[in-house]
Amino acid sequence: MAIDIKETAIISPDAVLAPDVVVGPYAVIGANVTIGAGTVIGPHARIEGPATIGARNRFVGQCSIGTDPQDLKFKAEKTELRIGDDNLFREFVTINRGTSGGGGITTIGSNNFFMAYSHVAHDCHVGSGTVFANSATLAGHVDVGDFATIGAFSAVHQFCHVGDHAFIGGGSICTQDVLPFVKTVGNRPAKTYGINTIGLERKGLSKETIEALQRAYRILVRSKLRAADALARIEEELGQFPEAKYFAEFVRASKRGVIR
Repeated sequence: MAIDIKETAIISPDAVLAPDVVVGPYAVIGANVTIGAGTVIGPHARIEGPATIGARNRFVGQCSIGTDPQDLKFKAEKTELRIGDDNLFREFVTINRGTSGGGGITTIGSNNFFMAYSHVAHDCHVGSGTVFANSATLAGHVDVGDFATIGAFSAVHQFCHVGDHAFIGGGSICTQDVLPFVKTVGNRPAKTYGINTIGLERKGLSKETIEALQRAYRILVRSKLRAADALARIEEELGQFPEAKYFAEFVRASKRGVIR
């Protein structure tokens, strides 16, 4: 199947497109962009490089992908963006490349859904299976774990980590790390509201695993133990569950502290 490029699209001669890529009218693809098989670039979308984009991604109209980081320290040094497979980027999504001071790269995994106006800043690392609702925003240097959900009009502060399967409710402001598996909601301060039981059930976690996570959450948040003692107790009593062990390791590794 030949590349389907509308005649009003502008494609750099230095871009590399797989044989079945579709490029809509008025789209712009810059130099040093590589786009994998089955990817569809919508009308008026803009993709700048260096960027490597995997297979079967869909960029709906007016996306701005791989553009310069919004960082006053950026001096046009070579940085990049890497995107996996099967992602959906809706209208006006913006994703910036990395900075030399932050590792030089922004990464997006696979099977993610970015709703309209969501934003991923420079040097962020987003896992796979995540959902960014409308206008969800990451500041620079944020790590987001697999299967996390970031609610509409929510913002995550720079250098924060969002754990696997975390659920951030709409309109939240997260200035510390966001616990995995947990519902976090609120605007200065955000607070936690227990394990996201329904969401985890829908994702196929077993009843025993969810109960173990509920117990781990209660030990950390409600037992009034010191953090170190709470984590030791979680690992001692629930260490046979990989998810509970990860929960404890996430808290222990936090540099900004976790939202409770």
